[in-house]
Amino acid sequence: MEDESFFNISGKPISLDCQSHSSFCREFTVSTPKISIGKVMVYTCSVWLFAYTVFFFTQNTAVLSSAILITLVGMMLHIHLVKVDHESLLVIGSLGIQVSSSYASGREVTTFIEMSKIKDIVINEAVYLHQIIYYLCVLLRDPSEPHGVSSVVTLFQSSKPRLNCLVKIYKSCQEILSTCK
Repeated sequence: MEDESFFNISGKPISLDCQSHSSFCREFTVSTPKISIGKVMVYTCSVWLFAYTVFFFTQNTAVLSSAILITLVGMMLHIHLVKVDHESLLVIGSLGIQVSSSYASGREVTTFIEMSKIKDIVINEAVYLHQIIYYLCVLLRDPSEPHGVSSVVTLFQSSKPRLNCLVKIYKSCQEILSTCK
């Protein structure tokens, strides 16, 4: 893949890695920047300075202990439940799609969607705050109605790539899907 820069909807840089395992199997990985140690230090120092100020006036040591505990628990929860390092989409023609999210703590969440359940992969648009954003999603077939859609699975929810990145992924996915139909 040529060297092209991509950004998320907030304007932060992200990277797209596209691997073609075969003509009907491709993997797309969108990676976000690692956690900034500077931001962690600013948040930690802010909470601890506030706690120390309250301690200075109240002389209650429970304030300092709770500030340390809240900061540590907050960081652990953020790393384990919120901060996604990279998201990947593995498209295997005639088999299905695997969607994975890897968190900063090393935890990984993976789901697999069988090709028989997939109606299409589309780029959709939505109004988000004061702007229109685009996102890639998988339309799932409605078993009771052949031309209907039962649900929508949104891809790359954490990294939120901009349209130019989504178009690259979309075109490649459509090439594989067209050979399966």
